[in-house]
Amino acid sequence: MKKSIFVAALLSAFIITVQSCKKDKTDPDSDNRLFGELSSGAYSNYEGGALLSAASPSPHGSFKLRFNSTATAALDTTGELPSGSSFPTGSVIVKDVYDGTNIKLHAIMKKDPAATNSGSGWLWGEYNTDGSVIFSTGKKGDGCISCHSGTPNRDLTRTFDLH
Repeated sequence: MKKSIFVAALLSAFIITVQSCKKDKTDPDSDNRLFGELSSGAYSNYEGGALLSAASPSPHGSFKLRFNSTATAALDTTGELPSGSSFPTGSVIVKDVYDGTNIKLHAIMKKDPAATNSGSGWLWGEYNTDGSVIFSTGKKGDGCISCHSGTPNRDLTRTFDLH
């Protein structure tokens, strides 16, 4: 009897240790799919495709912003997401960051709350123009969400209040 209790306790301790050491599950193909969104349909340009200057303390630099049709449908007549509103699942927002006259990187957000790599309902990624990863979706928005959580609440987007 004592041996059975000892074995059960040892097995329980092993299971608890293994469970506590598990890393968060991530989706290794998530970055490829998110980068692929750049070529998956038409996009609408924010403010007519104007180059917008970075607002302090943005790490992105000057940029142009565009929305897929799902995201565009959530915008009001002024071309902005109303305060307190949310983008529907499937919305994609692309920030093309410029270095002078050339795009140097793409920062992409996709509303996909069910995705393994989702952080606060969004996939977050940054990519060089060749698709190589700068900021992986596997980080689940860590380092992005805190800055994007400003007031007013516009579903973790900041451009509407800064430009």
